Amino acid sequence: MTMSDKDVKDYHKMVDTLTKQAKAIKLNGKYNYMTGKQITDPDTGKRVYEISSYRLPSVTTILGATKNTEFLTKWKAKVGEAEADRIKNVSSARGTSMHKFLESYVTGVGYDDLTELGRQAKPMANKIMEVGLAPVEEYYGSEVTLHYPGLYAGQTDLVCLHNDLETIVDFKQANRPKKKEWIEDYYLQIAVYAMAHDYVYGSSIRQGVIMVCTPDLYYQEFRITDHELRTWKHKFLKRLDMYYELIHDEKEKAKVNLNPEDFFNGS
Repeated sequence: MTMSDKDVKDYHKMVDTLTKQAKAIKLNGKYNYMTGKQITDPDTGKRVYEISSYRLPSVTTILGATKNTEFLTKWKAKVGEAEADRIKNVSSARGTSMHKFLESYVTGVGYDDLTELGRQAKPMANKIMEVGLAPVEEYYGSEVTLHYPGLYAGQTDLVCLHNDLETIVDFKQANRPKKKEWIEDYYLQIAVYAMAHDYVYGSSIRQGVIMVCTPDLYYQEFRITDHELRTWKHKFLKRLDMYYELIHDEKEKAKVNLNPEDFFNGS
């Protein structure tokens, strides 16, 4: 595909912007993050994280297996399976592109996407950069794999210093504005990544921030701190217990001792 003059101009403008932005957020190597990878478990056939000698179910797998699907079922019945799949695939691809733009902003590594969905995702990412990431003074890691030994693993979008608080950040694309009561799983993700980070790295994550943008550039931000963060951690432990009950695997269940007090450092 041949790039038009406008495409070339936009590309160079983006590179210039990324160069400037890379100077705005500096990397703090305070935490030496472990690397992990997703594999197919040969014993179960399921996708798991392989990290630090563990094979662990992902946070999204756990939440997906234990969520109330009544609303989703009704929505699929209303729009039809084919249309539901189309919307899901478009949203997923646009979200992936948006995340890549944001990762390139944080790390200073250039990225562009000239597809139709990429053209939609780029201004969404720019909106989050301009508004959501403005209070970020430095970052500890981007696309960080986190795990709680023996229980779960997942990948958070950003760990950073946000308004002087060590913070877990999650980027979300949305087809329409969200209400707090619709995004319980977003809060759970933030909380359990904070819990895993604190346990493995001895940190004290006090804040989670969910940054949401729609294709028409409507930006929303949802924050949880301190007591509310602790409350969401407890809610996840109930879902985690439910998950291990559902999988009917005595060997896996034997590894789990869900005493909530073991997950918190007296905070």
